[in-house]
Amino acid sequence: MQRTFLSAKIHSCTLTAANLDYVGSISIDRTLLDAAGILPYEQVQVVNIANGERLITYAISSAANSGAIELNGAAARLGMAGDRIIIMTYTQLDEQEIKTYCPTVVLVDEHNRIKEVRRYDDLLTA
Repeated sequence: MQRTFLSAKIHSCTLTAANLDYVGSISIDRTLLDAAGILPYEQVQVVNIANGERLITYAISSAANSGAIELNGAAARLGMAGDRIIIMTYTQLDEQEIKTYCPTVVLVDEHNRIKEVRRYDDLLTA
């Protein structure tokens, strides 16, 4: 049997734009994607801290070190520049994998620059 677990999280980042006239998805600075282990076109869940909205879409890469995080297409109606959001991915694990598994958390500053990358368990004991 497999269960679904948090894989990675980019925590409390800042939306830099909302582009309604775009095909869709969320654009994320390539540096943040790499740090979290999120691949382009991978499914992500986005939670808007400012308004409580949640959505599922897919990630696309924006320029590395740009700090860009942009909701695109219909998702642009669920947030605006300046909103704080959390971006998460999930993974399927079997019983053996669960025993040693721990997700990755990317903590960023107000400009979406990486402050630190940690194992989730390490955050709980800090």
